[in-house]
Order: sequence, then C-alpha cells, then structure tokens
Amino acid sequence: MKGKTLYVLLLLVVVINLSPVALVQSQQQMQHKGGFPIEFYDVSSGQPSKPRPPEGGIATGVVSDSPPRSKRWAVMIGISDYYGTANDLQYCDDDAKDFKNALVVKYGWSESNIKLLTDGQATKANILLAISWSRENEKSGDEVIFFYSGHGSFGTHDMDNDGEKKDVCIIPWECTLESFIWDGDLKAEFSNFESTRILFCFDSCYSGGMTDLAGAGRLICMSCKETQMSWEDNKWNNGQFTYYFVDQGMLAHKADANNDGFVTCEEAFDYARAHCRIQAPTASDNFTNDMLP
Repeated sequence: MKGKTLYVLLLLVVVINLSPVALVQSQQQMQHKGGFPIEFYDVSSGQPSKPRPPEGGIATGVVSDSPPRSKRWAVMIGISDYYGTANDLQYCDDDAKDFKNALVVKYGWSESNIKLLTDGQATKANILLAISWSRENEKSGDEVIFFYSGHGSFGTHDMDNDGEKKDVCIIPWECTLESFIWDGDLKAEFSNFESTRILFCFDSCYSGGMTDLAGAGRLICMSCKETQMSWEDNKWNNGQFTYYFVDQGMLAHKADANNDGFVTCEEAFDYARAHCRIQAPTASDNFTNDMLP
C-alpha cells in the first residue's frame, strides 16, 4: 500500500528552494497524496479550521430532477504522472477516467460537455482554462461538476490572501509552489457561476479544507478530513475514496440505498464514507434534496 504525501524540505531562517516539490515515497504498497509545502503542521494534534458535518448520512432519498444532457458541464482532472519522476502517483488518472465513464454510461452525459485533463494535460493554465470553459457555458439551471484527483497539500501563512491562516490546495502537473491552486483561488474562479447545482469532488490529501467553495446549491465531497491523507492502492486501482464513490457506488450501483434505481451523489458519498478506512470522507451539503448527475 502506498501513500500520496508530498513533502518539502524546510530550513530554519533560510529556505533554499521550494520547487520542484520532492515526494518522500513510502516503502509500503499503499500511497498517499499529500504533503507540507509551506510549514510543518502537526497532523496528529492540529485542529480543522472549519466545522465538520454531522457523521450521519447526507442522502435524503428525495431526488432532484436533472437538467437535459446539453445543460450539464464537467471538468475532470486526474494526475498520476507528474513532472519528473519523484512525485508520481498511480491511479489518479484512472479516478478521473472512471468518473467520466460513470457520467457518460450511467447518467447519459454528453462527452462534448466534459473536459478531461490527465497527467501532463493538467497544468495550472489548462485547469484554469477548463474552469473558464465551464463558466462560459453554464447558465442558471445547469449542472456543473468539478472533480480532482492528485496531490494535495496545505500552507499556514494565508497563501491566497483570503484571511485564513491555513489554506489547502490542489497541485497541478508542474508540481511547483508557484503552480499550486489554493482553496481561495478556486473560490474566486467559481464565484460568479450562475448555476446553483454544482458538485465539487476532491480525492486528495487535506481536501476536507475545501469548504471555502460552499454556497447555495453546492455539494462538496471531500475524500478526507482537513488534517488527513488520502490513499490509493493497487487492490482498488483507484484512490480509496473514488473506488467507493464512483466504481462501487455509481458504476456497480451499490450505493442505491433506497432501491429506487438511481444512485445520487449523496448516496454515493454515504457509501464511500461507510466503507473508507484510514481516511474519513467529509461533505459540505448545501444542495436541496439529492443531486442526480
């Protein structure tokens, strides 16, 4: 089992270089997706900066009608092959491909309405362009999905000037400090979307801090708490969260809790949270009833 942790060497007083970020590989089979880019943080004793949702399920059993396929837009990102060789993961590209497959095969999405960025395609510039593409196309009443699987990390010096001491980020292909996309950056990118039907889904370390994106009609599914790692393993051929959320929950249809023939995002999240070990998925749910992609 291998872990997905990204570590950066920090020196007292003088920081020689923060990029490219070096991954300290675990000798185990499981791999995690996280690290400490700015300042060491005591994961065992640190406290999340935002309240956690209750531990009960988030699915209501009441399905909200989906918009037509032409009114649904998705950006799917999965990075396994980072710049160089030191920071590579194994199954993040599979995570994004599997979720895209679920949207097309299970939920009838149009492939032309899905931007899939994997590995070297998922540069910071291309990720921001893909978000811009979805912003330019979506309208009120449409549905938007943003999915990311890859390295995640955090900083403790208000990295995005949003007033928070601790920030979390996703890490594009370049894997340099300058390329990190912080939670406040994502909040700004999605701040003027008209849709009130948006799913954000993160399979990355420390992703529980992505609640800056919360808003009316928004569901945020995060693979772990703000102080935790996310894990991948060859017994899943996915990130653990994506395996239960997408592959088992949606594609294998195991998350249909009320047996109505549909698997909603909330049902898939509840299924993933019930089955994940080591990490504890968390959600911020401001969507009325249940979202059927």
